[in-house]
Amino acid sequence: MDILFSLFSASISLWLEVAPYLLLGMVFAGILHLFLGKDFIRNHLGKGGIKSVIKATLLGVPLPVCSCGVIPIASSLEKDGAHKSSILAFLVSTPTTGVDSILATYSLMGPLFAIFRPLAAAFSGITLGILDYFFEKEGKNKQMDVSHKHAKLKFVFKWREFLRYSFFEIPQDIGKTLFIGIILGGAISTFLPKELFSRYFSYPFDFLVALIVGIPLYVCATGSIPIAASLIQKGFTPGAGLVFLIAGPATNAITLAFVRQKLGRKSFYLYLSNIILVAVASGFVFNKIWQLLGRKEDLIVGAGKMLPQEVKIVCGIILLGLIANGIILKKTGRASAADMEIAVSDIHCRHCKITLEGVLGGIPGVDWVDVDVQRRLVRIKGKVEKQEITEKIKEAGYTPK
Repeated sequence: MDILFSLFSASISLWLEVAPYLLLGMVFAGILHLFLGKDFIRNHLGKGGIKSVIKATLLGVPLPVCSCGVIPIASSLEKDGAHKSSILAFLVSTPTTGVDSILATYSLMGPLFAIFRPLAAAFSGITLGILDYFFEKEGKNKQMDVSHKHAKLKFVFKWREFLRYSFFEIPQDIGKTLFIGIILGGAISTFLPKELFSRYFSYPFDFLVALIVGIPLYVCATGSIPIAASLIQKGFTPGAGLVFLIAGPATNAITLAFVRQKLGRKSFYLYLSNIILVAVASGFVFNKIWQLLGRKEDLIVGAGKMLPQEVKIVCGIILLGLIANGIILKKTGRASAADMEIAVSDIHCRHCKITLEGVLGGIPGVDWVDVDVQRRLVRIKGKVEKQEITEKIKEAGYTPK
């Protein structure tokens, strides 16, 4: 019982440390979503070349998308004719970090990690994209369709989408891996001897351990933070912790299989070797800079410890409620079939989704609306006449079939 209590206590402590900054990160992520949505990204990655690679990387770094969540986006980019080098740059830079995980990293691991992590993600994306571009210049270079225009979205639609994305979709996406990361972090803190790694896997062998654990493990950018923080407490050098933060989110069996099948064997080996080399090099540089700065503990200690306990408890409860709500609604949504489906041929992007969900969601009798952009399909649950739905779709400027 004492061991279980220690595990519970360590996990709760990690949860409370990360919760305030993760909630703040969700707010920033929602803002970014409105201005840097998937359609915006898709329209900027079709020309190929170094400029396109840099764009793909810089657009990918702040987005809060996990290593499995980025696969549908990358698949869509590939189908739309994006240059392969841009896809690889986006694929490696996006899941490694995000605006939410940067703040969460700051909360648990301090300012030096919060700065190094996005820089390493950007460097990894740019180097991978440029190498692939010069090795395989025959990659796709089809011009994408950017002619789709929209009227300016009403504030109420933007506000609904901001709330939905920030406090429903993100908690839904990160919830499971965040829970796993917190529990693993708590287990490491509770069960492993304090000097385990420094005694048996001292620097630089802790880098190898970080790669062996991180590459096959599925963990999101946020979920990797409590694990890395706990490993450092047990004797990992800070650089080895950074290796795990880079290699863990960017690699897992699903992502590697996608790269191998969709982008080819050469891109697969280039992708994996680039992540390993950048992670290891970043870890060495991190350790060296930390040494030059006098090994100051406050540079690698979470800022969340400075917040009042009451604030952390309130934020922890709110975060738990949001994640539980997202998971429950996700299961409910999958279980319940739509009452009607309407094909709308001129649905093209996220703005179409926001507009139609906003218009149709306000009709009395509609329980929920889901607009599938890829299938150009509107799914509706509720007691409402189909004619009323089609009229509202037409009023919004779309053509229902």
